[in-house]
Amino acid sequence: MPAHDAGTMVNREALEERELRELAPYAMKARLSRGRQHEEAEHAYRTAYQRDRDRIIHSGAFRRLEYKTQVFVNSFGDYYRTRLTHTMEVAQIARTVARALGLNEDLTEAIALAHDVGHGPFGHTGEDALAELMREHGGFEHNRQALRLVDVIERKYPGFPGLNLTAEVRESLLKHGGQQLCLEAQVVDAADRIAYNTHDVDDGLTSGILDEAALSEVALWSDALDDVTRRYPGLDPARRRYHVVRSLIDRAVTDLLDRSRERLLETAPKDPLDAQRGERLVAPSHAMERRQLELSRFLSRHFYNDYRVRRMRRKASEFIREMFLALSGDTGLLPPAAQEWAKEHGAQRGVCDYIAGMTDREAIQEYRRLFHADAGTGPE
Repeated sequence: MPAHDAGTMVNREALEERELRELAPYAMKARLSRGRQHEEAEHAYRTAYQRDRDRIIHSGAFRRLEYKTQVFVNSFGDYYRTRLTHTMEVAQIARTVARALGLNEDLTEAIALAHDVGHGPFGHTGEDALAELMREHGGFEHNRQALRLVDVIERKYPGFPGLNLTAEVRESLLKHGGQQLCLEAQVVDAADRIAYNTHDVDDGLTSGILDEAALSEVALWSDALDDVTRRYPGLDPARRRYHVVRSLIDRAVTDLLDRSRERLLETAPKDPLDAQRGERLVAPSHAMERRQLELSRFLSRHFYNDYRVRRMRRKASEFIREMFLALSGDTGLLPPAAQEWAKEHGAQRGVCDYIAGMTDREAIQEYRRLFHADAGTGPE
């Protein structure tokens, strides 16, 4: 007889039982979640972590990632990665790792989908600019802003502010504290690094800023290229590059899985809390760490500090600085809803939230409306 037929509903209780039965002892289980800040009835056929994932996907902050920068300003071209495509790539890698290690895949996916929602426009340049402007007003950091978004800024439910996510997702967004992250959050952190290193290489090559000859000095790239050339002789350059990038990801993920499994076997954590004590258990080997660091340093020298990228970053920083000073100096320049927010949270924090929520395109348009005589004065 089949496990269930078309007339059988797999409800929340059944899903929770499956987690308790099938996941590793050190995995987080939805039934054992420490719950939400605001009490809610459980859903009939979704676990707590599945609801978290769905709330994040349907949030305005998540949708806006489509037009927020990874490296290039969004208007630079349609091929290059945005925060949304990067987030999807991180989620895919993280799900694969979580599944292989017997961790909670739903929790891992929820953390991955939310991990970048706190980024403002123009990538790390925007974060650096807002951090400097907010230095005397409580600071700005994208992980804390992510928590602020899901706790306060998103307004969808009548009974509470924010998305009312579980304690496990909320804590994972901060990525720091006296205690180690849960294993699912450690997976996302490792997947994030794998994704942005390898895909920034891909975008750098596509843009023409990087070239393969220079990359030959990087051991990770050189080894992957040799392997692809041996396995697929005669590939055209575009397809060869695709397979080299794919090989970079595969090598990094395989190393992460092998070394993490070794650590888990060595330490044999009895439960999720036990797994959060001591050293990080989901992490690459020291050899892979060194190779990833070599690649990161190469990207810093040859990509992130290329004059074209630096020009984009300089303009982006000036956009944000000038907007922030003008709007915080006169909050009457803000749209009505943002004016009310600034009254409630203070001029600097209110304006910071307003700018941080913008996409690249919105920030450019708002700058023009504020400072260009021939631009409109409000949303078109």
